[in-house]
Amino acid sequence: MNVDIDPSWAKKLQEEFDQPYFKQLVQFVKQEYKSNTCYPKGKDIFAAFDHSPFYETKVVIIGQDPYHGPGQANGLCFSVSDGIPHPPSLVNIFKEIKTDMEKPYPDSGNLERWAQQGVLLLNATLTVRAHQAGSHQKKGWEQFTDAVIKTISQEHEGIVFLLWGGFAKKKISLIDRTKHHVLTSGHPSPLSANRGLWFGNQHFSKTNELLAKMGKPLISW
Repeated sequence: MNVDIDPSWAKKLQEEFDQPYFKQLVQFVKQEYKSNTCYPKGKDIFAAFDHSPFYETKVVIIGQDPYHGPGQANGLCFSVSDGIPHPPSLVNIFKEIKTDMEKPYPDSGNLERWAQQGVLLLNATLTVRAHQAGSHQKKGWEQFTDAVIKTISQEHEGIVFLLWGGFAKKKISLIDRTKHHVLTSGHPSPLSANRGLWFGNQHFSKTNELLAKMGKPLISW
């Protein structure tokens, strides 16, 4: 089965695309997009992979669901398109970067600039129905994205995984920590951040320290 995804990932994930569950998932997603307003746009469903080819990936950030408001989701977790107001979690991410990296708060919430440096911004579920958070969960996406994480773990070395919040932390079991680095903290959502579980985690400077030790280019956050 052919899926419109970056060729380097297509090669690694072809076995998944051929699985019965994935074929059912494709049918479900096609029907949902035909019958309802869904996000992100069809061309952006696999944007995380297209912007960060397999062999260029250095860092993995795991989100849960795409944003479900108009014009927000662009296929990269936590990211919104240019000109879209920043959702609360993204505001807190940028606040932490401002403190941690002493960088000014950015105008644009579009994280393509991270993805193009090798940050895979992976939601566990890649599509959602408008205004219905979690509406495409448990349809097969999680099985697919778990396979993505396992593939990265098995076939890469020295990837920095950033796991924010309880949902993302459950993915630790998929990662070989003898080969990779895992940083965990609370979620950047206001609920978690306001309880002191997000701010001060210094994940952005810590990621660059790890990359520097491995002789890899740093991320310009």
